[in-house]
Amino acid sequence: SIMIDAFCCDVVDKLRLQDVAHLWNLTQAVLRQASNSVETCLLALCVVLVSSVPMLLVEVGLLRERGALLASLPGVALTCGVLYVLLLAATISEKCARVPGLINAVSFGVGTDRIRQHTVDYITSSAAGFYVFGMRLTTGMVLKFMYLWCIVAVGLLTELVSTDSGGRLTAF
Repeated sequence: SIMIDAFCCDVVDKLRLQDVAHLWNLTQAVLRQASNSVETCLLALCVVLVSSVPMLLVEVGLLRERGALLASLPGVALTCGVLYVLLLAATISEKCARVPGLINAVSFGVGTDRIRQHTVDYITSSAAGFYVFGMRLTTGMVLKFMYLWCIVAVGLLTELVSTDSGGRLTAF
């Protein structure tokens, strides 16, 4: 995220259109290497997240005591932390998508429109961002993932806390 911000600041401050494509190549290469380095760990965190949500709900449903909610707080903190990391990673892709608009808005002088359009097309077609096993991670994907697991959590919670024929709450 900071690299993309630094790239944008360099483009605006130095105002040399000839160096923009090379600087973007460097930025994109570092982003790709960084995402390749952490993609396995990020996938492991997603697996932990996918398995922790149902376990947390079962734990709360089974314990049904005053301390059950307190005992599940570390799992809730872990879940929130993993979701935050996923959103931060997706933010990188969103920032990369906004770079062509910035370059289009900056004036590089008279007679540079054709080169600027070529540079904007190049950056757009490069589709830089945060990739996990070849798939670009976006905020929309993370939000859909969160919505899906909220639906699963509500379904499990309603299954855990259901009423019997007498109107009493039961677990399982």
